[in-house]
Amino acid sequence: MNLKRIIIAITVVLIGTGNINAQDMKTEVPKISDFPVGEENTGYAQYFTGKSWLAPLTTSKELNVPMSNVTFEPGCRNNWHSHTGGQLLIAVGGVGYYQERGKAARRLLPGDVVEIAPNVEHWHGAAPDSWFSHLAIACNPQTNQNTWLEVVNDEEYAEAVKDRNSKNGKDENRIELCKENYTQLFGGEALTGGGTDPEMMDILQKYIFGEVFRTGDLDIKTREMITCVSLAAMQQPPQLKSHAGAALNTGVTPIELREAIYQCAPIIGFPKVLNALGAINSTFTERGIKLPLEKQETVTEEDRLEKGLAIQKPLYGEAMKELLKDVPGGMGADVARFLTEVHFGDFQTRSGLNTQTRELLTFCVLTVIGAEPQLQSHLQANLKVGNSKETLTAAIIQCMPYIGFPAAIKVLDIIKKA
Repeated sequence: MNLKRIIIAITVVLIGTGNINAQDMKTEVPKISDFPVGEENTGYAQYFTGKSWLAPLTTSKELNVPMSNVTFEPGCRNNWHSHTGGQLLIAVGGVGYYQERGKAARRLLPGDVVEIAPNVEHWHGAAPDSWFSHLAIACNPQTNQNTWLEVVNDEEYAEAVKDRNSKNGKDENRIELCKENYTQLFGGEALTGGGTDPEMMDILQKYIFGEVFRTGDLDIKTREMITCVSLAAMQQPPQLKSHAGAALNTGVTPIELREAIYQCAPIIGFPKVLNALGAINSTFTERGIKLPLEKQETVTEEDRLEKGLAIQKPLYGEAMKELLKDVPGGMGADVARFLTEVHFGDFQTRSGLNTQTRELLTFCVLTVIGAEPQLQSHLQANLKVGNSKETLTAAIIQCMPYIGFPAAIKVLDIIKKA
């Protein structure tokens, strides 16, 4: 066991663990460590860019070791500042950064320890695309005082994180990238060599988290939503439950995740979606997220057809009505109406996800089930709502480890020829 792990293990024993108690706040805080999140850090908000949460962990006056868990939303960081007595930071969740004045920024992952000497000007915070938590321990507390300085402006922050923010850098070692992504998603450690089939897990993890995750410009939240809807379509509840937790860890809100699964219903059928909801609701319950979630419905019985048409017609025209007009018994008109009312009226009008995201996820689900004729029309719809061919390509590559090369390559050919 290395020094980092020893420090975290001792800290857990001394302090204990807690559950996130920020679920009732407007911002859903994902569980990225076993330490409590505490309350929104309003007392120090003037010294932070973005939102943070503070959970004091020690209270003993005899010990006099002030220690707190600080949680940052993606992109949040504190101002330049210094401590007359110095400070220790221990990263416990997500991905963050630490920078001293005049030096390059340091990327922080769970287990990393930062020793900050007295009076050294510095800042720390979350990566642009990840929540981040660290333990903050005040050194020499009898005389230690903070000196708050100017904000870390957007240009400074962008410069600090630019070398490691992009997952497309082909020069980054895929093993290190695999470990970083896996820890950010699941909070554990990749490539451990454990289990009954360590060779298979080694190949799988390097391929998915070390290579697929850096291909294309999708952010990590979108990648996890794509993975979740793919697993829902494939009816893989154990893996879906795990990736539901990973999605929350990347900043996907419970509403967004639920809407992504709801969106699958007209495509894969309601029974499969109910199974998928069982998996993600299990994760929500474990995280202390109160069910049912807030309603997102925006239509009524009277206007669901009208509002569905308002979305469907600009994207797809009346092609489906034409396709179904010769169905025996004249029932094609009923099917066309059902499609408009249910897929577009009941689901596409819901709040929680925008149309651009819904169309991208729909394209991925159609890819998973091999619905080639529908892929053609939904490809054009995606282009209309602003999803480029490059975005669609990256999305299909994200599906590739789950559906296999043949199915993915077939759809990549469709995108290429469009």
